[in-house]
Amino acid sequence: MEESCVHLLCLTASSGVPLFCRSKGSSRQLTFSVIGSLNGVHMFANNQDVILTSTCTANCRVVWKAFHDSINLIVMSSENSASDLSLNRLLENVFNAMVLVIGLEDLINIKNVERLKKDLRASYFLIDSFIMETEKMGDLTQCVDCVITHDMAILQECLDSFTQAAESNFGCLMAGGKVVVATEKWWRLATQEVMLLNWLVASLAPHSSRDYPVYLPQGSPTVPHRLLTFQLVPGIDLCVLCGPNPSLQKVETELVERFWKPVLDPVKFCLRVQLRSFPASIPLHHGILGLLLINKDQNKSLCTVQAHPLEEMQRPEIKQILEQRRLVLRSFYTLAISRYFCSERTDGRNTIQYEETFQTGFNHSAEHCYTVSTSHKCYGMKTELHLLFLLFKPEVPTFSMRAIANKTMHVFMKDIPF
Repeated sequence: MEESCVHLLCLTASSGVPLFCRSKGSSRQLTFSVIGSLNGVHMFANNQDVILTSTCTANCRVVWKAFHDSINLIVMSSENSASDLSLNRLLENVFNAMVLVIGLEDLINIKNVERLKKDLRASYFLIDSFIMETEKMGDLTQCVDCVITHDMAILQECLDSFTQAAESNFGCLMAGGKVVVATEKWWRLATQEVMLLNWLVASLAPHSSRDYPVYLPQGSPTVPHRLLTFQLVPGIDLCVLCGPNPSLQKVETELVERFWKPVLDPVKFCLRVQLRSFPASIPLHHGILGLLLINKDQNKSLCTVQAHPLEEMQRPEIKQILEQRRLVLRSFYTLAISRYFCSERTDGRNTIQYEETFQTGFNHSAEHCYTVSTSHKCYGMKTELHLLFLLFKPEVPTFSMRAIANKTMHVFMKDIPF
């Protein structure tokens, strides 16, 4: 494989017929012989009662995953940040994206392969968004990316009134694909469903309004609901999940302006904070470059790799810098959650454990971990309700990272409860 490329394959489990192949960082598609070999070794292992989940070479990692004995997904990655955990979650996201767009029934009972191939094209934008780099972390953490703003109480009240007028209990306001506020029943949806809906809206081309049929992978995998979306301003989307009523035209012409025009300034302010995920008035230590805070109880997260935006916006290479920080933060999260905070995974997911040998024989698990390199330092800590991962400048003293992490956690627990 070429350096830093990803190939995602989807095949029928019974016959091995390729349904689609999506790639990143490569101009060449995989040959049919390579696709056949990857699927063939998986089928051979199954026939020998062996579960083949992953393998790796000097420059490539391959992960296989079967769904409902009907769909096989295979991912090959040569990226340095690739891990079994991240690639398994990628495959889970891809399959659920397929369910979200076309429903589970057509994926379990495949009657016409060519028709299924055609139907699956509608999910390509969403699937590609999981393969490409993104400003969000929900695909990896399986939590909902959120934004904190000063006017959340006003926006929440407006959203609740709007969704009630739209004959729905499920509504959400998003900034850059991240949730600002949502109704109580929107939060009661399965976490992965909320994450998928956010990513779906963010992956589609901007449009003033949409009426989009969606299947909820856990709540309603065979019966579609209507997802109504309205662009209040570029980058800010209003979403409503509903049944046959009301009509898109009625909501757009009668309700959107009536409820949201009076709060247009607070809505626009969400754009100014969405990259950092919280207002600039919330202080962070000057040595912090990136932050990922997870509320384990509510499955929400705050993430930024631009902790001090006013200081960095003028740097010409800022885009490349932010991408590198994002990769480092994702890699550190994967390391920490795989090796040190493994006990946090209690939902029965197929997650491979890599606990360090020092944990054997001890009746406690790690609550803090850190890594040090020449270009950066990372620190992770867990509490009863939260996980915090910080990316530091290399010159920050190693001995001070724990104190900075505790102070940062205090800011988010006391000053702006999250």
